[in-house]
This record gives sequence, structure tokens and C-alpha cells, in this order.
Amino acid sequence: MAISGTGAYEEEIGGESRRLLLRNAEIERFEQQYDFGVFQLFDQLFGRGDAPKVSHVRDIVALALVGGGMTDRAADALIASLPPSDNLSLRLTAQRLLGVTFIPAALVDGDKKKAAGSRVKKSIEKSGTMQVSALKTSVE
Repeated sequence: MAISGTGAYEEEIGGESRRLLLRNAEIERFEQQYDFGVFQLFDQLFGRGDAPKVSHVRDIVALALVGGGMTDRAADALIASLPPSDNLSLRLTAQRLLGVTFIPAALVDGDKKKAAGSRVKKSIEKSGTMQVSALKTSVE
């Protein structure tokens, strides 16, 4: 996962590295389409509240592809072409996407702390990412 200074980063989606970026315009489009906000989706992705719906996860990733420079039509077609077996990886992508969008410094600061051997970063990894990794392993 490569990260730029703009809050954009790249992830593999559909077998290729794709640029993802959520700007206010994409966030507002998401919120206009659904009866809840992106912060509620953030909470759902991080285990606070009900699990997110697949359509919400796929839509936020598609909007991030648009923010990253893909056309609406191409982003929708790419996401629609992905099989249900990709839904869990898309959920993890959405989780990282919203994390990078709202807390971009955490990745840079986290890398610095990890290099210094911070126990705080290890604790965060265990409490968040490890639970999702365990879920992924049990589904596979």
C-alpha cells in the first residue's frame, strides 16, 4: 500500500493497483445516497455497531476510485465485476480507506513508532487489524 501526502493511496483491486482517494465530494455523494453518514460506516467497519452492508462497502470503495481519478462508469463497472468472494477484502480496503481519510497522520506516525519499537502501535494492531485478520482466516 503506497501513500501520498494528499490522503490518496493505492491498493490492489480487481488484480491491479488502483489509486483511492475520498474527498468531501465523494463523502457527500455517499451520504446523499444512504440514510446515514460516513462516520456511521466508519464505526461499523471498526466494530462499533452493526456490520456494514456489502452495498455500502462496495459503494465507498467505488467512490474512492472516482476520487482517485477513475470515471464513475469505470469504477462502478469494476466494483460490479468483482465476485462475492472479494467482499471481505473490499471491507478491509474500506476500513483502511476511511482510516487514511480521517486519520492520515496515524500511518506516518505509526510507521515511525513501529520503527522505534512502540508497544502502543502493537496494541492497536492487536485490537483492530488482528480481529479482522482472524475473521478473514476463518472465512477462507
